[in-house]
Amino acid sequence: MNPSQIREKIPRFRILTIGRANAGKTTILQRVCNAKENPEIYDCAGKKIDPAVLKASRERGEHDIENEMVFRSNPGFIFHDSRGFEVGGESEFNKVKAFIARRSKETKLKDQLHAIWYCIPMDQECRSFTAAENKFFSQCDTGIIPVMVLFTKFDALYDIAYAELKSKGVSMKDAQALAPMHAEESFANGPQLNFLKNVRWPSKCHVCLPNMDKVDADCGSLIERTAGTLDNEVLKQLFVSTQQINLELCMKYAVEK
Repeated sequence: MNPSQIREKIPRFRILTIGRANAGKTTILQRVCNAKENPEIYDCAGKKIDPAVLKASRERGEHDIENEMVFRSNPGFIFHDSRGFEVGGESEFNKVKAFIARRSKETKLKDQLHAIWYCIPMDQECRSFTAAENKFFSQCDTGIIPVMVLFTKFDALYDIAYAELKSKGVSMKDAQALAPMHAEESFANGPQLNFLKNVRWPSKCHVCLPNMDKVDADCGSLIERTAGTLDNEVLKQLFVSTQQINLELCMKYAVEK
């Protein structure tokens, strides 16, 4: 099927984002959709939710994973959000498990969950996986739904790498230039990736995302890695045609097809 035929049957690509508070989830979604504004929120019946009502619900500690977030700049994506398990503990974790299980059993592909982005911020003191994240990767079987780990705010590790290089006698100028590469090399052998290798339900891949707070931030690697996790060719074609920031991927996929 060509992209237009696919879109008739599956109008939108559906992604669940999971992560702690201040993990940078909304910022990443804005970059993916090339948006500056916040998303519009719809309930499961497709009715738009008034932002004031939504704010009041959040202030009361209420959160509905069934709500759909859509950016006007790219309505081809539907995002669902989990606020992280630390907030709601066992209750929130069970809601996420139930949501994933139900979506995976939907008979129509358009209603299924197509991918999961699990966001781990690298700017917090606890850069290792928390008990909540350990719980997800040890107890939550997502079936055929691919899980990607997004190490957000990765540029926070550049300062640590810079200090390490300076302590070894590297000049300030060279340390600044080498810090990103040194951070990536140290991270490759660090506890986070070792953790992912030894859990019961590991992610299909991970991606490091620095400087997503900048307007010209490049999240092309996120798009390319996500496409690579999709085993269903129809979903892969839908995702590639929906995203609008990695034209090289569109051309690559067209050539391969």
